[in-house]
Amino acid sequence: MSIAILYEYPETDEMGIRQTAGEMGIDLTYIPFRKISVLIGNGHFGFKGPNKDFGEAVTEVNSILNRTQSKNRRLYAASIMEGLGKYVINPLDVETLCFSKFRTLVEFWKRKIPLPKTVFIPCDSHDRTVKGVTIHNEEAVADLMQRDLGSGSIVVKPDAGTHGTDVRLARDRDALVKFLDGTEPSIVNPIGFVAQEFVEKWFYDLRIIVAKERGTPPYCYPTALARAGFKDFRTNTYLGNMVFGVRLPTDVQRVAVKAGEAVGRETEAWVLALDAMLNVGEDRFVDDEYIKSELENLVPSFDKVKEVKRDDSGKNRDFRAWSRRLEEAYGNYMSTEAYSRVQEIIEESIERGREKVLFHEANSCPEFWEQTRIIAGVNVAIPLLKCAQSVEGWSFYQKLKLYH
Repeated sequence: MSIAILYEYPETDEMGIRQTAGEMGIDLTYIPFRKISVLIGNGHFGFKGPNKDFGEAVTEVNSILNRTQSKNRRLYAASIMEGLGKYVINPLDVETLCFSKFRTLVEFWKRKIPLPKTVFIPCDSHDRTVKGVTIHNEEAVADLMQRDLGSGSIVVKPDAGTHGTDVRLARDRDALVKFLDGTEPSIVNPIGFVAQEFVEKWFYDLRIIVAKERGTPPYCYPTALARAGFKDFRTNTYLGNMVFGVRLPTDVQRVAVKAGEAVGRETEAWVLALDAMLNVGEDRFVDDEYIKSELENLVPSFDKVKEVKRDDSGKNRDFRAWSRRLEEAYGNYMSTEAYSRVQEIIEESIERGREKVLFHEANSCPEFWEQTRIIAGVNVAIPLLKCAQSVEGWSFYQKLKLYH
């Protein structure tokens, strides 16, 4: 068995993959993809770091887990490794779709996956002529957005952004134009704007894991991670919101599989985290103030979780011991009555609105060790490694064709 993990830094998830591989009896090869040089040309190939040559390791492995964190770096990594005859989890076709929120949504739309009303406008806020004159487009862009999405609240997102960064909510025309005027093309928003209708998703959204091994149909894990809180219209946990493990109705699981297939297309094996939200609308059967009070009751136990997470020295010194401490802290948090009550509210909300779940993003390199594994009970390292094992024969055949 020859499986490698390609990474930038050995973060928590990568250390978790290594630990899981050991428990599964897999001898995992570690290959960095940051301060290295990739040499090709005239019969030469090299893959070297400052102090070590990884060329032989790259040549020998058949399957690659692409755990580089930057979206752009993942595209390069997948392209290079597939060019060398490796099967990459996730493949380049999948990475290319996941790189762009709108490209992902186009695939969802083609397959009739429910999604928020979304508009893409391939026009930057400002154009500059060869004579240095600035042309302002923000009013015209705002007109296009409001024509299709209405004059109410509009969410504007960077097409390739992550962790909720630079996602803005404009509640009126003035706020929308002001935000557009202050936006420039960037690495996470290379061209134009992606804008969506504001969905009344209440106080939570969902992270759903779907995976496919070679030769088997895709599978949706029945428990999802719910990110919950009232701190911001974005419920991303990077903003301080809490997490809950919730059961998914079979109807939602079925649509999640279709969404995974839309992004996975015809590729042999893949692992995706799908982001979804429920268009709750007025169906808020519990008072917000009650939920806020229960979340407040959870603060002391959740602070203990965050305290363990901040202990980088302990994590690097003894990862297994640190993971056990994290599991214990989360266990205490999950054993509280407040956790159970909020969890029940979310699960009832999903059941009541299971036909109103909207899918809005696919993630090819999701974080999992610190939250999804413990809260939702889904150790994403396992499907990643099983997918890599399932394509061993395929990738070995591809390598033979390349080198012979």
